[in-house]
Amino acid sequence: MKARAAALDDADPLAALRDRFALPAGVVYLDGNSLGALPRHVPDRVASAVQTEWGEHLITAWNRDGWVDLPVRTGERIAALIGAAPGTVRVTDSTSVNLFKVLSAALSLKGNRVTVVSDSGNFPTDLYVAHGLERAHPGVTLKVVAPEAVAVAVDEGVDVLMLTEVDYRTGRRHDMAALTARAHERGALVIWDLAHSAGALAVDLEGVRADFAVGCGYKFLNGGPGAPAFYYIAERHQAAVDPLLAGWFGHAAPFAFETAFRPAEGADRLRVGTPPVLSMVALDAALDIFDGLDMGAVQAKGRALTDFFIACVDPFAAELGLELASPRDPAARGSHVSLRHEQAYPVMQALIAAGVIGDMRAPDILRFGFAPLYVGFSDVLSAAGTLETILRQESWDRPEFHARKVVT
Repeated sequence: MKARAAALDDADPLAALRDRFALPAGVVYLDGNSLGALPRHVPDRVASAVQTEWGEHLITAWNRDGWVDLPVRTGERIAALIGAAPGTVRVTDSTSVNLFKVLSAALSLKGNRVTVVSDSGNFPTDLYVAHGLERAHPGVTLKVVAPEAVAVAVDEGVDVLMLTEVDYRTGRRHDMAALTARAHERGALVIWDLAHSAGALAVDLEGVRADFAVGCGYKFLNGGPGAPAFYYIAERHQAAVDPLLAGWFGHAAPFAFETAFRPAEGADRLRVGTPPVLSMVALDAALDIFDGLDMGAVQAKGRALTDFFIACVDPFAAELGLELASPRDPAARGSHVSLRHEQAYPVMQALIAAGVIGDMRAPDILRFGFAPLYVGFSDVLSAAGTLETILRQESWDRPEFHARKVVT
């Protein structure tokens, strides 16, 4: 396996990108699906925004340094990575807030009595948002089905289909094109959460004719902890969207300070408050690494990395109590692999202590993210070897590894 990993690294067309990230020595970082690594050039860009733009230009930086345009400019850059047309993506707020905005917009387009279908593998906050709107609007009904039952559940009674493309726990990937087409055939609108897709997969929102989408900036897009999120509104819906959550930056003339809301043209109408400039500067800078990249090549490497990890783990998995929780078919999963183990929490803590950083999802998931821009095949081999050693030696069974921390 060592020779194979070396050969795969040598043949990797994206290998040089690794040097553009500030990765700690002696660490195999397999949690970029939760928090992307730091691009080396981002600290200087943020420092300039703090010291020069804020420190010297003060409030004039809104115009002088283009702060006011960051949601649009950064949105256009993300649009190029997710197959979205110009003018359809804006960066602002959090994923949860953006989901509230696009879901409420979709509901308003469908009338007074609306059935929303989602699946039990969806990220909990997406379901929380939908349940909140269900409570606020008596005509809204949320129907949650098993992931494998989604296609059957999309029938004539469904008005909105709300799904996350890649399951945050298992990495299972929905067929975006097929499910969007099925929903449209039945008159439903479709919302996609791209939190575990953007920056790792070759998404084509325009090609599949998605209606709405959201996603975050801090996972595979490497925008930093709590980086702003994004939303997408297909051009054909923009003029009809009437924001339920209306704010001054979504107004047609924000600095006219009118007391009545007039929605802006296009996708801007779902903007709400003042953009978080410093975090948006970090995200905008991080996106430099994607300039000129073919997302098909990025996805292909992610598949190769996850395939190789599964191949490295397979020989000892059953013997040491591991079960593959992710689909074995690479076309059916995203860029992370999940393994079940009854002692997942202490095992992951032991891995982190040994320099292999992944994460754990309750109750029994060991989750390993393979960010194609900076993870190599030798990293994969090293991680699998460390996992095997920890399980064989049962070195995970120490009090400090069982002690639960807030963030898992």
